[in-house]
Amino acid sequence: MTVSLRAIKIALATTIAILIAQAFQLEYSVSAGVIAILSVLDTKKSSVTTALQRVGSTILALGVATILFQLLGFNTSVFGLYLLIYIPLAYKFKVEVGIAPCSVLVSHLLLEHSTSIGWITNELSLMIIGAGIAILFNLYMPSKETQLMQLRDEIEEKMKHVLISFDGVLRKGYTNEKVERLLKELRMELKKAEKMAYTQSNNQLFSQNEDYMIQYFDMRQQQVKVLAEMSTDLSVCSLPTKQNIILAGLFHQTANQLHESNPVVDIKKDIQAMLNDFRNSDLPSTREEFENRAALFILLNDFTRFIQIKKEFFEQQKNE
Repeated sequence: MTVSLRAIKIALATTIAILIAQAFQLEYSVSAGVIAILSVLDTKKSSVTTALQRVGSTILALGVATILFQLLGFNTSVFGLYLLIYIPLAYKFKVEVGIAPCSVLVSHLLLEHSTSIGWITNELSLMIIGAGIAILFNLYMPSKETQLMQLRDEIEEKMKHVLISFDGVLRKGYTNEKVERLLKELRMELKKAEKMAYTQSNNQLFSQNEDYMIQYFDMRQQQVKVLAEMSTDLSVCSLPTKQNIILAGLFHQTANQLHESNPVVDIKKDIQAMLNDFRNSDLPSTREEFENRAALFILLNDFTRFIQIKKEFFEQQKNE
């Protein structure tokens, strides 16, 4: 939520909450507006959850205060005792978000020297109006779906370029300085995308697929970590062997099939075929060939992990 949108929501929610409280002839009606200010949060779920916690916290606070004021009288020392008892209870029952506003409501009882049904109802009504109006205003949240789709496409395109660069290293033996830059950009974009996906998820109160994008970007984060490991191993694979060419072809094939809906079944078969080729090939005759073959084997295992991450993601989504 942008700063300007948040400011508009707070201004309108505060004004309307105060006007409604005044229409019901509630005392200390401005408190409803203050509660609305505190309750306009960044997502729908956080607003609803916090509002419910504050209502529960209000009931707890008014209950504790009523008992203490009735037993010990209306004075500042008793209000301090109320805080000593109420605050630990609020944390125990996980309604600590209401400590400040609820204590303000309790201070009204102290000022009025009354815990009558009328005053208890007045304070509870202020909380319900303030929190309720904030929820209504937070039901509108701009969708981030278009931005998420754009980030998804950019991430997949960069991953494609990384794999194609790997292809070039294995075929021609040169290092591509762009790979490190691309991997750094991928990590930054994935972090941004994951944060945005969580926000989008928390703005979907009733969606059944709200966690899909979170899981998708988590899958890509795991794959990028593997790509970073593979980038390090590639520096050793400088000999133009038959195995180099085959693995380079697998990288290029994967780059062209990187989209999220690909179940990667065919690539898994190709990897298994290459592993069989490794086992059946003649042993390396020189130290350089041995080191190249060993690095290729490690690279192939990492690539298998890269593909397996996508396969598990696809199967998980299929079963949900």
